[in-house]
Amino acid sequence: MANETAATYDNYIQGEWKASEGGTQPSISPANRDEIVGLIPNSVKADLDAAAAAAKAAQRAWRKLAGSQRGALLFKAADIIESRMAEIGEAMTREMGKTLPEAKGETARGVAILRYYAGEGMRKVGDVIPSTDADAFMYTTRTPLGTVGVISPWNFPVAIPIWKIAPALIYGNTVVWKPATETAVTAAKVMQCFHDAGFPAGVLNMVIGSGSVIGQGIAEHADINGITFTGSNGVGKRVGQAALARGAKYQLEMGGKNPIIIAEDADLELAVDATISGGLKSTGQKCTATSRVIVVKGIYEAFKARLVEKVSELKVGDGLAGDTWLGPCANEAQMETVLSYVNKGIEEGAVLLHGGKRLESGELSRGFYVEPAIFDKVASNMAIAQEEIFGPVLALIEARDIDEAIELANDTEYGLSASIYTRDIGNVMSFVQDMEAGLVRVNAETAGVELQAPFGGM
Repeated sequence: MANETAATYDNYIQGEWKASEGGTQPSISPANRDEIVGLIPNSVKADLDAAAAAAKAAQRAWRKLAGSQRGALLFKAADIIESRMAEIGEAMTREMGKTLPEAKGETARGVAILRYYAGEGMRKVGDVIPSTDADAFMYTTRTPLGTVGVISPWNFPVAIPIWKIAPALIYGNTVVWKPATETAVTAAKVMQCFHDAGFPAGVLNMVIGSGSVIGQGIAEHADINGITFTGSNGVGKRVGQAALARGAKYQLEMGGKNPIIIAEDADLELAVDATISGGLKSTGQKCTATSRVIVVKGIYEAFKARLVEKVSELKVGDGLAGDTWLGPCANEAQMETVLSYVNKGIEEGAVLLHGGKRLESGELSRGFYVEPAIFDKVASNMAIAQEEIFGPVLALIEARDIDEAIELANDTEYGLSASIYTRDIGNVMSFVQDMEAGLVRVNAETAGVELQAPFGGM
């Protein structure tokens, strides 16, 4: 490996950085497999037990603080993260590949989330209810669960965990956080910001390790009262089953196979741009990324030609380079998954119009780069139209009319986000009413969600 002097990052337990009994493992840059971004813990169950014990011990004092006191600490953490945006963004780009502007934008989103939830410390927590007894005073109040386990993914290593950690903390819970190993260096830099903000020892703990040991351990741990998970459907179901078996509360955010519908009256340029942005930014590694592009017959050929033309102009490269539009896949396994789906699409009879190859020329040979792929002649029952790829692959599907387009859009087990491009209010209303997705957007890309809005699928 190129950097033999890579820094070592530890777990964060009881307000201190602590090495794991399991030793370390390297975090590798997807842009250059020879670069070690840092050495990270390969934690064992004893590390998780220590973190859970610390969180449990800190619960009573933390929940007794006024909401405004907890909020003040969140505001301080937000300020520190904002001051270190360049450092955190660069670590994110080096560690998981998204472009530097995207990484900085995500970090800024984490700051906004912290400030939003910091304000929740001054919201009401219950109601006074009239009683049939004139001498009785009856009221409701919300109380913390206790300790919340946060299992977060590598695709948004700052925004997603903060989106889970901030509400847990402001409402008086303590937290045990397991970040993805692929982005553990980024997580450690965020964790340092919370430490520097002065959070009491044990309130927020971080344990870095495998999903099978630490992630499943959180789901099964008797001292962890609630779990919030973001990741794949298969892993999420196992987390939910483990939590259900012991009566713990759980929240699962899993996959998507998100459609964009292009009506005949759509603004062609805007629709193409939204398809590219929604489907290919972050190398398609978003749960809300556009995957299925359902185009009504009358505009299909024109849309297809413009889409291929624009995608062919995208610059693929290291996310730290200023002219890069599309970075590498986050790791080698993800790259191989994407390439395997490209092969499946060809085998099933779809026509590969553009891309779909591993890029290996020059400096790209040391990274996990895939040329963005566009498939034509895709049938709704093909694997590339039904299964989550989590990569830069767009599947074009032709529809006779809007009614068939909505029917095709609903023809999947997923139902996270969906969008439509049209000028017709009738099309809009049909789409909003009939689309089986938790998030529907009109004349906007499928990816992205407002931090203050509900987020979930059907």
